[in-house]
Amino acid sequence: MTTRPVAEIADRYRWFAQVEAAGVSPLYEAFAASIAADADVLAFLADLPAGKQQPNLLLAALQYLHGTATSYPELRNWVLEDADRVRTTMLTHATQTNEPARCAALLPLLAGFSEPLTLIEVGASAGLCLYPDRYAYDYGGHLVGGPSPVTLSCELSGPVPVPARVPKVVARMGVDLNPLDPADPDDRAWLHALIWPGHPERRSRLDAALDLAAAEPATMFTGHLLDQLPVAVAAAPAASTTVVFHTAVLAYLSDDDKAAFIALVGGLPVRWISQEGLGVLPAVRDRLPAPAPGDRAQLVLALDGEPVARTAPHGGRLDWLAAT
Repeated sequence: MTTRPVAEIADRYRWFAQVEAAGVSPLYEAFAASIAADADVLAFLADLPAGKQQPNLLLAALQYLHGTATSYPELRNWVLEDADRVRTTMLTHATQTNEPARCAALLPLLAGFSEPLTLIEVGASAGLCLYPDRYAYDYGGHLVGGPSPVTLSCELSGPVPVPARVPKVVARMGVDLNPLDPADPDDRAWLHALIWPGHPERRSRLDAALDLAAAEPATMFTGHLLDQLPVAVAAAPAASTTVVFHTAVLAYLSDDDKAAFIALVGGLPVRWISQEGLGVLPAVRDRLPAPAPGDRAQLVLALDGEPVARTAPHGGRLDWLAAT
């Protein structure tokens, strides 16, 4: 079992507090900062595999088991007094946040491809981002798509190519180590636990998107992306444009697997959309203009390896890069 030194775990929780949760979830910001200074909770985390020590996973496991803590002492007690159940939940679950609002950043790119489209999401979770044509959009008052039980609002800056309509999709496929079933009550409960406190609109949006996906299930390929992506691509209808995309997924890969994935997707007959953290794809990062304030907390949207925009991690904002 690969573990990390306690000091590295503390640094990870401080980073989460200062960058990822700051200004987004004051409660999680405070909790993560307190965990970073708590020797007992850090010792609990240090006993887990390195890939199971991240803040999102611990905080989601606690929400799943106990609900939202109202204070740090309460959260601390849950970790230390219910350690066996918390550990088991963290070992058997993964951070599979499935936020349909991320589709508002994907749509301007998807609408620019020749139709119809085959969509393949890597790290699909319950597949909620495989339904961009089933959602309605409000781009600063410019309405696209609909009617739909899910309306995605997105603030814009820069020369965003806002589409006139949603594209036609003929196939939806997901690749995941453990795909979640949008109709399964326990899977739905886990997805709710992954939502940060203070965002009730995300919870209602999640339920509406889950209902939509349950009524029109996507095709899921279970297994490692390096093994299953070629299988999914081979299953795409011949007369469609195949689009492979992913959001906040590649950071969970080893460096070797990440390099292998980039080489793999580059050799397949597909268009490739990535939405990842600033440093996850160095080749994309190095093509960005000078960093702007807050860049560390944003994702970078790229098409075939070329950056086109910065996006909010859970949707709601799209900052298009000026043409060069």
